[in-house]
Amino acid sequence: MSRPQCSRCLRPTTHCLCALIPSLDSRTRVLLLQHASEVNHALNTARLAALGLTNAQLVVGEVFDDLPILLNPPGYQARLLFPAEDAQPLQAYAPGDQPVLLVVPDGTWRKARKLLHLNPLLMALPRVTLSAGAVSRYRLRKAPGPGALSTVEAIVQALQVLEAPTSFEPLLKPFEALIDGQIAAMGQEVFQRNHGDGQFG
Repeated sequence: MSRPQCSRCLRPTTHCLCALIPSLDSRTRVLLLQHASEVNHALNTARLAALGLTNAQLVVGEVFDDLPILLNPPGYQARLLFPAEDAQPLQAYAPGDQPVLLVVPDGTWRKARKLLHLNPLLMALPRVTLSAGAVSRYRLRKAPGPGALSTVEAIVQALQVLEAPTSFEPLLKPFEALIDGQIAAMGQEVFQRNHGDGQFG
């Protein structure tokens, strides 16, 4: 028998995060393309990001037929937040700059690459990247490499750069509560045994 679930944050109603989710405006529009396998993941950070930003959209799937429309909202320049040798570092908006449509694939690295492969329009987008050396607060997964962040953390860092000095830290409050809740559920001893080696993802 499944537990009652909040229809908004998709968490069990006893662990609903909605009270912690902010409502933040941003000049940047965020388009989250979530691999279908992530939807029911207990740590669905893309959904938290989409709920906390008024100028964000979450689309779930594998092949996105309406991508031409999604990638071309009037007045925005689309950029893909994904590593590549030719990816440009994000920079703060200068006066008169056209706002960015930040396209963020959500899934494991393998699933995210698959999304790009299956949607050639994504492959064709100019890529942007975050500055090196960011440390994730995601203490329940080992990072696949240095600077690997959860989806919500990557979005927060990107917006902090683009829209400095505006702070988007409140987006991380439900994420941190989610992590704390997962650790409490597994027990501190199990957490330390499995994740207490400092290699957090």
